[in-house]
Order: sequence, then structure tokens, then C-alpha cells
Amino acid sequence: MAHHLYLVRHGEQLDAEHGLDDGPLSPRGRRQAAAIAERLGGIPFDAAWHSPLQRATETAQIIAEKMPALTPEPSALLFDCIPSGPAPETPSAYDPFFGSVTEAEIEAGSAQMADATAEFLRGSSREDRHELLITHNFVIGWFVREVLGAPDWRWVSINQANCGLTVLTQKPGRPWSLVVHNDLAHLPPELRTGLPDPLGF
Repeated sequence: MAHHLYLVRHGEQLDAEHGLDDGPLSPRGRRQAAAIAERLGGIPFDAAWHSPLQRATETAQIIAEKMPALTPEPSALLFDCIPSGPAPETPSAYDPFFGSVTEAEIEAGSAQMADATAEFLRGSSREDRHELLITHNFVIGWFVREVLGAPDWRWVSINQANCGLTVLTQKPGRPWSLVVHNDLAHLPPELRTGLPDPLGF
């Protein structure tokens, strides 16, 4: 018996390069969402949640269209956020990023992710349980960092592509483990977007 958590980053946002906080999916983002829906089609999900932001909501809707038995619900714990601030050992290359973030944003994000990990990384079930979370890059990075026990600031160095798949699993008596990270096998090269450095394959 095991608890399986499937983390999916939303599809590509329309005009994201213009710095908009949120918005609809681009045509490519819709194709990405349809592709991850096909990838997840055989999994017997018990529940699904998504960030209330538009780009994540639309991704969840496209997935649900392909999987009629699934009814994703919005969760404020999955909002895009800044999970923590820099630490003394954080490389200076991240200074420009953290320099644009306020203490209030860090405090709010830290509180949100403490609640999110307590909610979704709860103890393993007596039966197999499969749950889907459709959320954002930083949120997934924090979950991965949490499971690996890495220093808090390392979430900023863990990146996921649009509609990449990450899977976390916990078996009874064992800690959570990272089974799959940012799997893009369901996406052809032209649909692999959202990483700081584009993949060369």
C-alpha cells in the first residue's frame, strides 16, 4: 500500500513573457495540458486539486475533459508563491531574483507551503491512494525539496517544465521518496517549455 502524489505544473501561459501575473493558456499550453491528460489517463485517481489561478485552472479543466471521472477542486494551498527567502549559503547568482521579492511575500509563501506540505504530505494510507496536484513551478520545487530534506533555499534551483510530471510516493513505515521528477516523455520537443535553460532534446 502506498500514497502517490502526482505534481503537474500548469501549461504555458499566454503572453507570459510580458510579465503578466496570470492569464489563460496559450495554444501550446492547451496542447501540453491535453498531452499530460493522456499520460495520466490510466491512473485511478482518488482526488485532484489545482491552484485557483487561471493558467492552472484551465490546465485542470482540460485534464478533466479527458478524464470524466475526475473532478479537480481549487485549493488556496497551491497558489503560486515564494516559499522562502535566501540563506547565507544561497549563491549570489540568485540575488537579483530575491531582490525583487518582498519580506511580506516570503512570509506569506512560507506559511502557505507549511500548510500545503502538512496537508498533502500526510501519513501513508492503508490502501493505495493516488492524488493529483496541478500547481506552479515554485510550489513543486518546494515539495521536491521537502521530500529530499534539502536546505530551504534549494527550491529555487529545482525547476519544472510546463506540464512536466513529478511523482512522490510514501510507503508505510518509510519516508516520502522522489520517484519521477519533471518527466517530459509525453511532450514532443516543441512542447517542452518553461525551464530557465531550454533542453537540447
